[in-house]
Amino acid sequence: MSSTAELPAFDPWRPSFVADPYPAYAALRERGRAHWFEPTRQWLIPRHADVSALLRDRRLGRTYRHRFSHEEFGRTAPPPEHEPFHTLNDHGMLELEPPDHTRLRRLVSKAFTPRTVEALVPTIRRLADELADSLVASGGGDLIATVAEPLPVAVIAEMLGIPSADRPALRPWSAEICGMYELNPGEETARRAVRASLDFSAYLRELIRARRKAPGDDLISGLIAAYDEGDRLTEQEMISTCVLLLNAGHEATVNSTGNGWWALFRHPEQLALLRADPDALLPTAVDELLRFDTPLQLFERWVLEDIEVGGTVIPRGSEVALLFGSANRDPARFGRPDTLDLSRTDNPHVSFGAGIHYCLGAPLARLELIASFGALLRKAPGLRPAGEPERRENFVIRGLRELRVEL
Repeated sequence: MSSTAELPAFDPWRPSFVADPYPAYAALRERGRAHWFEPTRQWLIPRHADVSALLRDRRLGRTYRHRFSHEEFGRTAPPPEHEPFHTLNDHGMLELEPPDHTRLRRLVSKAFTPRTVEALVPTIRRLADELADSLVASGGGDLIATVAEPLPVAVIAEMLGIPSADRPALRPWSAEICGMYELNPGEETARRAVRASLDFSAYLRELIRARRKAPGDDLISGLIAAYDEGDRLTEQEMISTCVLLLNAGHEATVNSTGNGWWALFRHPEQLALLRADPDALLPTAVDELLRFDTPLQLFERWVLEDIEVGGTVIPRGSEVALLFGSANRDPARFGRPDTLDLSRTDNPHVSFGAGIHYCLGAPLARLELIASFGALLRKAPGLRPAGEPERRENFVIRGLRELRVEL
């Protein structure tokens, strides 16, 4: 065990660290398997084997409220003024443990069967082609706003049955809510997240009411039917599930697209290989881009029973921060981990998580990324950056605010 007082390079609020956290991760891995980080009062876990194992360890949980009160767990309840955010967030399956997690995931997984996802392929390809055509017709522009954002928002909104006219509000609501997943979010971040939680919830409550009167062939109608047929699903769980799917269904894909293209632009020899044979290389390329610069750098777990990591006992009541970005660059698991290798086949990256909380939408995300990258490779073979990108200041959810490109 070491203290990060000895690790000055690890500073998730410093812009230079956010721009490139990977050297700091290497220092963490080299110095041990568990590091106490006083600013967030968390244990940082940087190595792949430990991150992978702890994601599957049932002595840890995304919540502790299914077993302990705040007082029993040695924690303080969140401020009352933050309650709208926590009500929305804590009733989604990502924040639940069995049996509630099992029940919700079973209901939602019906919308993500291989057959259902495969049926979306023509729609995803058509949307990706249209967005790529638009970028080419404009002679370039911001790849994030014109390609990366619209595709996954349209797909997940279509699955849920969100009317087209209402979709522009989804991304801003999502961004405000996701601000609370950063380390030590401030009061202004909390205030915006609470406002977005209230607005998003009110919108979905109205949409659910409309779908009750006129059901459609969409996931919200399916959840209503499950509710009406006696499946134990509350309206709040329904709302929280929809928000989770909308947030997770596009946030990671948007950032994977931006991070991925920026990685390709910085590795022209790999981009040239991909352009030469995109159909053959894209499946492994997408997973390698997810490994190389993952959109989710950190995932938190509560310690429900004492655990030991590398000789360090981490007691019940602690919180661990599983460093996905570090695990994905661990030389103990990946050959030449800091090298972008689009043909890498032995690639057990943790970007989609593992265990019972493994990303339900992983197959859909891969399809969207393959379609999006493929469309741009075909239609804009000379695509190149038009300057340095504008990076989001967030650490946990890693992505670009803007990536201007030209043909």
